[in-house]
Amino acid sequence: MQTESPETSLLSIIALISFFIFLIIQKFSDKILDGVLLDDDFNKPQAFHSQLISRSGGLASIISFTFFMFLYNIMFSKFHLDYLLLGISLFFIGFIDDLKVNISAKMRLSLMIIFLTIFIFSFSIKIFDVDLRFLENWFENNLFSTIFILLCFLFIINGSNLIDGFNGLLALHLIIVNSILFYLNMINGNNDLSILIVSQVIILLIFLVFNFPNAKIFFGDSGSYLFGSFTALNTIKTNNVNPEISSFFFCILLFYLFFEVFFSFFRKLYQNKSPLKPDRFHLHMLIFNFLSKKLDSKKGNYINSIIINFSFILLITPGFLFKKNGSFCKYWFFSLLIIYLFIYLRLYSLTKKKFDI
Repeated sequence: MQTESPETSLLSIIALISFFIFLIIQKFSDKILDGVLLDDDFNKPQAFHSQLISRSGGLASIISFTFFMFLYNIMFSKFHLDYLLLGISLFFIGFIDDLKVNISAKMRLSLMIIFLTIFIFSFSIKIFDVDLRFLENWFENNLFSTIFILLCFLFIINGSNLIDGFNGLLALHLIIVNSILFYLNMINGNNDLSILIVSQVIILLIFLVFNFPNAKIFFGDSGSYLFGSFTALNTIKTNNVNPEISSFFFCILLFYLFFEVFFSFFRKLYQNKSPLKPDRFHLHMLIFNFLSKKLDSKKGNYINSIIINFSFILLITPGFLFKKNGSFCKYWFFSLLIIYLFIYLRLYSLTKKKFDI
């Protein structure tokens, strides 16, 4: 009789522990600091709920991941300090907002930049094998390399926070992205990185049980910052240890998170709005407005998440099939940006009259 591998046993234990952590925190969220984590702001642009729901998904996630790191160290005598310090740092930056501490978006961004810069220098985070020859020499410059990697983290972290407005939208998206990263590392024998990524996928799946289709718990800024930072680091490491895969494939994999932030920044500047303040004109919100003509808001909420992530799978599939072809991945990445713009502008024109803009 074949026995279960230590890795599988560990992941099974983590799944069970994570479920009970989420269950306990969800049940007693109203008791945490007199209910400060309960989301009672129903009028903010990204709010699509009408009852008190706790923003404690990030808290449950960081506790679950810390348990994983502790057990992983006991079983395999390995400790990934980079993941733990990155996760805790970004979690606490987001948790400040979840606790409703009055801190400006500029201050949160500044804290993020400081922590990430220290992290990049402390753990010598680099990006290798970039499919743009003219950048190869630039990456030898520590200042340019640090700024580039910092921007990569900032785009993915803030992109994760930006799309976290509908039940399951962010969690499903990160499950898809990280499952692909897990597969690439597994087939190439990168076992340590594989188990780290699959542990995150398990925690995301447990969160999804409590968030989709009907939300009993939200990620909060702490959860989106936490998993956004993990996904960025997972992608950088996967790119570095799989040099046969085009670096532009990883751009394809993250194009939605990246371009949501990039496009929104310049769109708001063009509209004379603050790039740091949320509004109702992100792609996922425009799709929801389109769906609301035919569906009630409750169904439209989670169906929107399904549509976006199913479309995402279809759009990245050509890149996955030709992931070792640098030229194809490069042109497909820029094609995805054009597809995004076409869909966005079409939906924007259909909904702008509704908001009198």
